[in-house]
Amino acid sequence: MSTSHASTPTPVWTRIYGVILALVGLALLVGGIRLASLGGSWYYLLAGAATLVAGALLARAKIQGAQLYLAVVVGTVIWALAEAGTSFWALVPRLAPVLVLGLVAALAMRALRPASKKIAMPAAAIQALVLLAGAASIFTPHGVVENTANKGTEIVNDIAVVTDAKSEANSWTHYGRDADSTRFAPFDQINAGNVNKLEVAWTYRTGAQTGGGNEDQNTPIQVGDSVYLCTPQNKVIALNAETGEEKWVFDPKTRENKWWSRCRGVAYYEVPAFKAAKSEGKAPAKCEARIITTDKDARLWALDAQTGEVCDGFGDTGKGYTDLSVGMGQYQDFYYMPTSQPLVAGERVVIGGWVWDGKKTEQPSGVVRAYSLKDGSLDWAWDLGNADITKLPPEGETYTKGTPNFWSHGAYDAKLDLIYLPLGNATPDFWGAHRTEAMNKYATTVVALKGATGREAWNYQTLHMDTWDYDNGTPPTLVDVPDDKGGVTPGLVLATKTHQLFLLDRTNGKPLASVQERAAPQNVMPGDAPASATQPWSVGMPQVAKMDMTEKDMWGATMFDQLYCRIKFKQLAYDGPFTKLTDKMTLIYPGYYGGFNWGGHTYDKRTGMLIVNDMIMPQIGFLHPQEGAAQKLAELKENDITNASWATHLQEGTGYQAIRGAFNSFLGLPCHQPSWGNLTAIDLNTKTIAWQVPVGTVEDSKLKGIRASLPVPVGMPSLSGPFSTAGGLTFFAGTQDYYLRAFDNKSGKELWKGRLPVGAQATPMTYLSPETGRQFVVVSAGGARMTADKGDYVIAYALPKK
Repeated sequence: MSTSHASTPTPVWTRIYGVILALVGLALLVGGIRLASLGGSWYYLLAGAATLVAGALLARAKIQGAQLYLAVVVGTVIWALAEAGTSFWALVPRLAPVLVLGLVAALAMRALRPASKKIAMPAAAIQALVLLAGAASIFTPHGVVENTANKGTEIVNDIAVVTDAKSEANSWTHYGRDADSTRFAPFDQINAGNVNKLEVAWTYRTGAQTGGGNEDQNTPIQVGDSVYLCTPQNKVIALNAETGEEKWVFDPKTRENKWWSRCRGVAYYEVPAFKAAKSEGKAPAKCEARIITTDKDARLWALDAQTGEVCDGFGDTGKGYTDLSVGMGQYQDFYYMPTSQPLVAGERVVIGGWVWDGKKTEQPSGVVRAYSLKDGSLDWAWDLGNADITKLPPEGETYTKGTPNFWSHGAYDAKLDLIYLPLGNATPDFWGAHRTEAMNKYATTVVALKGATGREAWNYQTLHMDTWDYDNGTPPTLVDVPDDKGGVTPGLVLATKTHQLFLLDRTNGKPLASVQERAAPQNVMPGDAPASATQPWSVGMPQVAKMDMTEKDMWGATMFDQLYCRIKFKQLAYDGPFTKLTDKMTLIYPGYYGGFNWGGHTYDKRTGMLIVNDMIMPQIGFLHPQEGAAQKLAELKENDITNASWATHLQEGTGYQAIRGAFNSFLGLPCHQPSWGNLTAIDLNTKTIAWQVPVGTVEDSKLKGIRASLPVPVGMPSLSGPFSTAGGLTFFAGTQDYYLRAFDNKSGKELWKGRLPVGAQATPMTYLSPETGRQFVVVSAGGARMTADKGDYVIAYALPKK
């Protein structure tokens, strides 16, 4: 006698899930075959094939499909941990989609065979718990280096804390606060214990146009009861330091330049007569205290600090300014212009200039000139290509065209009377066959010039034969380095776009931390200059990010765009650091934005802690013959699905244009795993990293036009720089989310953040108000570069009034 039992109906959803799983497997299989054919990982091919079979079985209501996919999950976990370790962001695209599908597979197993619940339900629960833990962890910073050894926390230098707001030490006169460019403020009124009480004290609107080529990168300066700032259009504005009320505005009435308008700061100078009068408590006469500024029409101005009026008798034009185009020869509009704060060095102001990158071979000269702060007359000139020129070039001649330029900020040691300047590379950036011996000697260097004469004291090259646009733009910082004999050596720190830190003796330019010359890739485009056989590696200083990139570093929000990025990486020409551009699509890493850029770093003088922000932002590019380059660029833009922002360096005078863009996935996200930007503290006493934290979230970033609105701390690329205080704090505002932040100098922990109306790409500053003694922190917020929201805000924060 037999007994029959009715079969359990197959849930329709399991079949639908099987179809979805099969499609996922097919996509991974096809992509995996392509990746394996390029010499990449075989995981995607094998996992794709198994997933395809598992999906097909489930579509037929076969429990073996669920069992097979759970085996894929186990194999993926083993592979992911072996390849990426426990790095959270590395594991997200490797595991999250697979675990989601595995969770459903476990439920499908239970639905297809109820008796399998002893296996299916624990498998589902484990995957659910891992996914929940991962979701919660998204809002936690990862990749943090904690200062467990308390490095750099002891006070090793006796720096007096300034509490008297009327003290001469209460001033911020240079881009780096002082001529040593340390950005260290000796104030402790705002400290780790009360910084969370900061509030907006005043807001000023400049009325400046921002957006497009108009970027607000201004760091205000402060002297006495006045704050001075400039707009991208070179207007100069004086504000009351206590209230933010406008005192005066000077408009140089520059021509419109929609391509590249910015002003990173104005300078301050007091004539000797004022210094004497001030010591006697007398008010200054007209123009005894001066604001020194430049504009995009290549003019050098001196303004009365009290009224903003042009100083009579200053300049060589009879109109209150010096014409900086004299001696430069003919050049196209705005191909040369100063954009950074003039460097006041004693009784001189040192001027370089921004030169439009990549346009042509014979760009305006990179000549560095010093002008008298008394009358604006030319004091000396340093022509990199002609040492015989010490002032103006001979009649009918110009300063040497196309030489590396000083476009950023410098530093000055008054005791040594040495001026320290970071130099760019020769133009155009991505081709070197036309370059002269002088161009190759000075490109991508830091140079020391004698303040009195402008003659070269020494130079140090941080990159040889630079054809990557890795120009040095970070201001050097003057530091005192322990010499292991109980004394100190006068040092200089230079951060480069190649993600390296060089520590040099500032008296002679010799390394104070070991530098090795290592072999570099030699493949170049036919007709270009040979590559340097070696490149310098600053091995005696800590590396704050990887110098090399591999397939394992490829990333995505999902397994699909990670696979896309792996394939893309394997298709690129890349032989490691310093791979030259050819006619093949090439990876440029760490990328021509840096590494470290013009924002610079801060140095806590009390503890010897150097604090730097960086970005990890590789690009891709190639060389294309001049003929057809415009059409090729148009095609790339038309067919681009990655938001690569394709652009070209025209490189007139050479046979090739350099076409380059961002290295992104089809979702428009970077192809390399986070963090994309960090804040790192380096103990210069031991030359080791004390702590490191990712800085910035995706909260205000947009993906395909949609704002993320989630404070996920992946660490974002940033422009501008930090400053530190005797209160044990570091302030930074250059992130792509809209915040000014304060960090604990001992641990790197974020102690406070203040919401800004738009992002910022300017370095903040601080001072004590002579009126009330309150410490203010001021930042210009004109909009972060990679966000759409722009503004014209200058915002001051302070503790609540007592």
